[in-house]
Amino acid sequence: MIFQRIDMAVQEAEYGTWKSPITASSVSSAGVYLFDLTVDSNIELNDGTVYWIEGRPAEAGRYVVCSCPTGSTDPVSWTPAGLSARTRVHEYGGGALLVYNGAVYFSNMADQRVYRQDKPDGPAEPVTPEGEYFYADGCYAAATAGGRIYYVREDHEVVRSGSRKEAENCLVLVSPSGAQPPQVVASGRDFYSSPRVSADCSKLAWIQWDHPNMPWDATQLCWAALDPATGLPLANAINTVQVPGSGPELNLQYPAWASANRLLYIGDQSGYWNLYSVDTAAGASSNHASLYPAKQDLASPAWMFAQHPHCLERPAGGGTRVLLVSGDSVLRLDAESGSAEPLAQFKVSGYNSIKYPKWSGGYFYAVASSAVSPPAVIRYRLESGSIEVLRLSNSLKFDVGYISVAQPIEFPTANGATAHAYYYPPRNRDFVAPSGSRPPLLVRAHGGPTAAASPSLSLKIQYWTSRGYALADVDYRGSTGYGTVYRNLLRYNWGIADVDDCCAVVRYLANKGLADPRRACIDGGSAGGYTTLACLAFRDTFSAGASHYGVADLQLLRADTHKFESRYLDNLIGRTPEEVSRACVERSPIHHVDKISCPLILFQGDEDRIVPPNQAELMFAKVREKGLPCAYLLFPGEQHGFRKAENINKSLDGQFYFFAKLFGFQPADSGIEVDIVNLPSDK
Repeated sequence: MIFQRIDMAVQEAEYGTWKSPITASSVSSAGVYLFDLTVDSNIELNDGTVYWIEGRPAEAGRYVVCSCPTGSTDPVSWTPAGLSARTRVHEYGGGALLVYNGAVYFSNMADQRVYRQDKPDGPAEPVTPEGEYFYADGCYAAATAGGRIYYVREDHEVVRSGSRKEAENCLVLVSPSGAQPPQVVASGRDFYSSPRVSADCSKLAWIQWDHPNMPWDATQLCWAALDPATGLPLANAINTVQVPGSGPELNLQYPAWASANRLLYIGDQSGYWNLYSVDTAAGASSNHASLYPAKQDLASPAWMFAQHPHCLERPAGGGTRVLLVSGDSVLRLDAESGSAEPLAQFKVSGYNSIKYPKWSGGYFYAVASSAVSPPAVIRYRLESGSIEVLRLSNSLKFDVGYISVAQPIEFPTANGATAHAYYYPPRNRDFVAPSGSRPPLLVRAHGGPTAAASPSLSLKIQYWTSRGYALADVDYRGSTGYGTVYRNLLRYNWGIADVDDCCAVVRYLANKGLADPRRACIDGGSAGGYTTLACLAFRDTFSAGASHYGVADLQLLRADTHKFESRYLDNLIGRTPEEVSRACVERSPIHHVDKISCPLILFQGDEDRIVPPNQAELMFAKVREKGLPCAYLLFPGEQHGFRKAENINKSLDGQFYFFAKLFGFQPADSGIEVDIVNLPSDK
């Protein structure tokens, strides 16, 4: 917990003017981001040391590998100065870290080569060749004395040389010492992920898919018998797993081997992402078993690599069991029997979000959080229930009276449908609003758009609610976490369903007296930035908006974005090329600036390869030309999302200042200023 009790007198002040201890600098400089938690892949070692990557805004957004051994709660940093453990495969990364027998392998941001580091204070040496090759999601196979690592590789050399128009993705074998050049294991499909080798190194499984699908659409689960001498698939030995009774839109992801023949995977054949197993010895289409049938999504969309919601438990007495995360609990399952009844269920007390589950040395490890606890690396003894916090993402202490807890809501929206959101009421123990007043409302549209809001503690949300804003974090139709049917409601309807839902939540909260509709504003990043701009262009619900690296021109996005999302729009806005082209004009805010009637602020990184800066620049120029109050902040050295402390500060404080000037109240924080073009003199 990060909270302490502080006694102060309560003052009366208008919403939006409250002084808060949760400052922009407390969001950025005092915190880190936790990714890619893992343990040593050598199951014989099983020493209980846990590893992770943390993004450090205070170090210009550098990503650093850390570890903590059993018996200690003091993390150790590994990554040498000048290096940053982050991969650019799919641009969103993930899966940048692998550990085997105490040696750390990580992808380095600057050159995208894989480096090996044998001890925390030792040098890091490259094991992959120079060139525009990106690596992610490695899996170690100890089949020979030297070992092998299977990686997803994204080859940009083919683009640089002019032989291909887009990067080439494949699976490769990498020498852990770098003594041999990488060898291609599987190629020919547009995308690959999750290479996973069986414990006896006899089989390899992976996920593959093609344009226009994304990894949460139609995918294939494949496995191959391996040549023990080379580690490559035997001739004619690649199998595609078939699920009887399922159609071509089946989504399969996150494979893992429970034994030499039993393959685990997440599938949505029930209408929800659940955990299944298949016996590969009996044939690729046989003996599928649902290990825990549940009417809930037990996984998240694979925007990043290495997001498995399950791991293997190998106790000292022998045998292998599966540990599956479900809400605030860890389920122990028997993969071999195929039983749908858990062997045991363990509640992770104090947490309701559990990511990156791993087991080693008798302990369960994860990055866990709750509505009042920030993400933390935890060590959990399943049988006793004891929990140790090894690393907090933010160690500052705030009184619970400043923390607004997410309230899940359902509300009616267009065409008789129902949408979801998390509502955060204003909360600050030092202030109360005048009787009869209503708070300004910030509606937040999450990115993706195939993604979801989270009820876990976010100081970026508490920054607003502790200053007197209500906030609605909207899971518009098309969001994940509510099953396949809800997830697919955004198909061909992006820019329509999400816009309707973000506007509907304003009406819903206003009708309940929980928000002032005259001071409703909206923000979002990436796809959420597009929804923000579309709401301003096609509706008159909001009085102001803030787009963070958002999409303004869909056609420009199609022509200028990276490979991973280059065909994403095909399933979001049209069934045919003609429909897509027409929708790109009809639904692009840049073509409808004449309909925008409220102020807009835009934030952008100048190195963004997913939504390039020209999108924000075009939008700003057109809104400025129309005479509306507007502002544009371009951050040098930032990509898709802001990682440097000073830019996180400017984006939070700058947006708050912008809204405060427009709504006519004086923010309690001083020293915040943004250059607003076309601002009326009375503001």
